Amino acid sequence: MAIRVLLLTQWFDPEPTFKGLVFARELVRQGFDVEVLTGFPNYPGGKVYPGYTINMLQREVVDGVQVTRVPLYPNHGQSAIKRVLNYASFAASALVYGLFMAKRVDVIYAYHPPLTVGITASLIRLFRRIPVVYDIQDMWPDTLRATGMINSPRALNIVETVCQWVYRRVDHIVVLSPGFKRLLVQRGVPATKVDVIYNWADEAALAVPQGQLPADFPGAERFRILFAGNIGKAQALDTVLDAAALLQARGSRVCFVMLGGGVEVSRLKLRAAELKLKNLVFLPPVPMAEVGTLLHAADALLVHLRKDPLFEITIPSKTQAYMTVGKPLLMAVNGDAADLVLQSGGGVVAESENVVALALAAEGLAALAPAQLYMMGQKAQHYYQENLALQVGVSRFGEIFKRLS
Repeated sequence: MAIRVLLLTQWFDPEPTFKGLVFARELVRQGFDVEVLTGFPNYPGGKVYPGYTINMLQREVVDGVQVTRVPLYPNHGQSAIKRVLNYASFAASALVYGLFMAKRVDVIYAYHPPLTVGITASLIRLFRRIPVVYDIQDMWPDTLRATGMINSPRALNIVETVCQWVYRRVDHIVVLSPGFKRLLVQRGVPATKVDVIYNWADEAALAVPQGQLPADFPGAERFRILFAGNIGKAQALDTVLDAAALLQARGSRVCFVMLGGGVEVSRLKLRAAELKLKNLVFLPPVPMAEVGTLLHAADALLVHLRKDPLFEITIPSKTQAYMTVGKPLLMAVNGDAADLVLQSGGGVVAESENVVALALAAEGLAALAPAQLYMMGQKAQHYYQENLALQVGVSRFGEIFKRLS
């Protein structure tokens, strides 16, 4: 008889999420009976998606997956009170459904963030004696502190206390990097209770890229290093502009392509104009289905984050997407992400926020022969397929579910 799994997550398709329909569908393919308990889609805009109306309960079947939606207060604005209401309303609705309406399942999978989902899962476990696997994608309160979302030391201490309460009550914890595991062990969580399962990429979208290259995408005479994703403060992309200025002064053929949107785009564009950069191009964001076309056209792919202890134990999700397409990586993030690239042999690393190091790494890649670059990209792709792919990750979750059930 198939093991029954309840996926408890505030974010689910059509919202952007790491562990959404792709995860649920693969669990079904691997023989599990899956129900998803989620809210009405409203992330990231805070408005309910077209085609949905908030009701007391809505059930739908999507690609063989039973999806149950419960009401919440839709909001993702800057107001801390409204954001807490968003989290708390879903947690309360999910708790009522989980305690009184959900069919008996063998195991609950709970996705963090937000922390309120962990509280709900722990309370359902307490009253219904169903084991819980807690998937931590964001280390709280560390992320809240680093992003400035919460600045009050008292509030951060409360969050830390609640986190510890959840960690003690769940049966198993899954994290996305070795650094996350080290941090939890330092905070008293037994090492045997924590597994590292890396995130996977949107393999289907990247395998069959759509769309055309933009007219201003640099030609093959340049060595094109592409950064794709959010362009915000955490990415610290002034370093890339300064490295571009240094390379331009040297007459290098390296060219940086910045693909994406974010709060820093306008400022960085103005600064690039002031620096008179001819070797850096900004491109607007494109749908995920078209991202693969640009990744395949680049010569190397860049990851960059500012120096921060939190980012040293984080593996940015674009890492997996880059490895999937088989291109060399230029990893300018210290810590676990750099270790992953070095283990794979699929790229080079540079110190975060180090202009000279970034410029030297870029020139080093540009100096390699096409065959060397190809082999580097193949190593990245092979490492992904063997260690990070969807099927590999879901199989490891499946082993945990079977053991607990």
